[in-house]
Amino acid sequence: MTQTIFSGIQPSGSLTIGNYLGAMKQFPELQDDYDSYFCIVDYHAITVPQDRLKLRERTRSLAALYLACGIDPEKSTLFIQSEVPAHAELSWMLQCVASIGELERMTQFKDKSEGKESVTAGLLTYPPLMAADILLYGTDLVPVGDDQKQHLELTRNLAERFNNRYNNIFNIPDIRIQEVGARVMSLQNPTKKMSKSDDNHKATIFMLDELKQIEKKIKSAVTDSEGIIEYDEENKPGITNLLNIYASFAEKPVEDIVTENQGKGYGDFKQDLAELVQGELEAIQNRYYDLYESDELDDILDHGREKADRVASKMLNKAKKAMGIGRVHLKK
Repeated sequence: MTQTIFSGIQPSGSLTIGNYLGAMKQFPELQDDYDSYFCIVDYHAITVPQDRLKLRERTRSLAALYLACGIDPEKSTLFIQSEVPAHAELSWMLQCVASIGELERMTQFKDKSEGKESVTAGLLTYPPLMAADILLYGTDLVPVGDDQKQHLELTRNLAERFNNRYNNIFNIPDIRIQEVGARVMSLQNPTKKMSKSDDNHKATIFMLDELKQIEKKIKSAVTDSEGIIEYDEENKPGITNLLNIYASFAEKPVEDIVTENQGKGYGDFKQDLAELVQGELEAIQNRYYDLYESDELDDILDHGREKADRVASKMLNKAKKAMGIGRVHLKK
């Protein structure tokens, strides 16, 4: 029996090559082996304030980018979270299974709420919504970055608690963390993770950056004064980060990249890396711009919504019955 995989990405800003290498690059391969659900999680995005017009634009943009990166709608189900009501319904039910204490212990909640006078309740209850996303589809495997590992552990705990308390209906999903590309670092401060919210625009490569801009960012990446291409996270974090990026795009072990580039200076290495990244992203960008304003994109999302709604509603009804939600139909 084919296993099921689920992944969701927020439409909360332009995606970086960290998002691509850590998640989206692996999706086309996964869809050949799994029953795959890929979701634009727009409900998650509104846990913090959003511009309503930009949010809708980014939702469509992300859908086009999923497809441009190789998602095949004949093999995978691509849909928008808010278009499938079961996500919000099951989220509320799982909030009634979760405790405030375990939600307050989530690292992301503590990081995003620190120093703020007020945060939304949605920021606190983000993890049960994420759990609902995953559990509605009988998911076996969830590919995530390091930063979501704690939320996945909570998803597993909530599923087990529900099963033990009510009825054994939820699958307990396993976590898949992409080893290569799971942690792409800033080009300007290679001791911290590459971020789409970095104030230094030279620190981050976005998926839709102009090709010349990508080259400039890579050429200005921080390295060191030694000029020796070797992998050393502690003493040479800059060149190590570039080696990781190169290895991820080339789909080769980092040791091979080091060997192939022995004797080269940083300038030549950066130029080769820039051309490699430009080549892959150019193909994605061309497909993206073809899709963004097309009827094809709407047709794919409509079909995805219908299939996701059908599967999710079936699981939601099982959960409602297990919890005793709804009325009894008396026999006459």
